[in-house]
Amino acid sequence: MIIYGKQVCLYALEQKENAIKTVYVAKKNILPQAIFHKYHDKIKFLEEKWAQSMAKGGNHQGILVETDDFEESSFAQIKKSGFIVILDGLTDVGNIGAIVRSAYALGADAIIASGVKQLNFSAITRTSSGALLDMPFMVAKNILDNINELQQSGFTLYGASMDGKNIQTCTFADKRVLVMGSEGKGFSKKVASKIDTMVSIEMKHAFDSLNVSAAAAILIHRMGYAVK
Repeated sequence: MIIYGKQVCLYALEQKENAIKTVYVAKKNILPQAIFHKYHDKIKFLEEKWAQSMAKGGNHQGILVETDDFEESSFAQIKKSGFIVILDGLTDVGNIGAIVRSAYALGADAIIASGVKQLNFSAITRTSSGALLDMPFMVAKNILDNINELQQSGFTLYGASMDGKNIQTCTFADKRVLVMGSEGKGFSKKVASKIDTMVSIEMKHAFDSLNVSAAAAILIHRMGYAVK
């Protein structure tokens, strides 16, 4: 897959050497000297118009990197986690990327996306600033089967809802799942029926809600520490 943008590309070059195929450079001195020498044989210089074409009009900032395709984690691997985030029906790669970044930084162990057939992993890698490259992540084909198996394995499901219990007063099971619904539709009915406890973020001022990625960051942070 092709990723672009200085921050995410440098992260990949520093952390994922074995996955790097080609480094495309369209701006002089964009690479630190050590990285330039490290990847010297894989670097190709491009004219701006070709870099822009490869980025499909996106802001490449003078560098693009071709890496191995993103490999989803297996459910068997994810099930070994202690703290899982389920994204039910989220499709916006900006929000998904921001949640992946927060989840990785704040201590969630894995992410499952449901209600979507496929995702643009290149875009999510970019919007997560590279965190996706280190976060176990899968797209569920049958989320109900996955949830049933998680619950049978001792996981408790907590759903984000404006009508839920104040997150500040909650403690959480060691094996826990945070379920985030889409901003427009919320949870799908099949997923909502499986949630054990609804949780919410108390607002200091009257306001409808937070952006789903901002809400997820707050909830993940709280659930990472308030464990029974």
